[in-house]
Amino acid sequence: MLHFKNKDYKPEHSREIVYKARDLASDMNVSVRVARIARKFVEFDVAVEKDDLDLLIEKLSPIGPIDNIRHVVEEVIDKEQGIKDGIFYFNNERFWESHESFEGVWKQCFGREKELVQGIILLAVAFAHAQKDELSIGLGMLSRVLEKLGTSPSMYHSMDVDRIRNNTVEMQQANNLTMFEL
Repeated sequence: MLHFKNKDYKPEHSREIVYKARDLASDMNVSVRVARIARKFVEFDVAVEKDDLDLLIEKLSPIGPIDNIRHVVEEVIDKEQGIKDGIFYFNNERFWESHESFEGVWKQCFGREKELVQGIILLAVAFAHAQKDELSIGLGMLSRVLEKLGTSPSMYHSMDVDRIRNNTVEMQQANNLTMFEL
């Protein structure tokens, strides 16, 4: 994942930005898969050899200055740390990484807890779709979010599940995704 500081791009610019990035790096052996637009950054999901990373960042610099680089791999992580990481990424609009962190937590859960964590994962994925200007896909996921959250207890670690549920219902009713913090 490459995060570049956002220069006033909006989710509706996602396709335009991914095409621009592909053009800028067209002479390299890289894959620019997707661009997600958050308020503070433009996130690219890329496949690049480690030796070519600096050159790719240089080629993509017209999009904005680099803010963060993270090699995302499936990793086994302590459940508590996975929850902390998932919340951090979610609250910083790094929804794909939040999804990945919570997926590591989900693999360590059973029963009702597993369903609750899956609801949080689905919410992160819904917001990741919104960052790609795929609002209808994100909105379509909200009923599954509510189904998975079900009647879970009001708190899960430091997360207010009732507030998450209420925000999700409000977004459904407004037919719009409004980002919030966990």
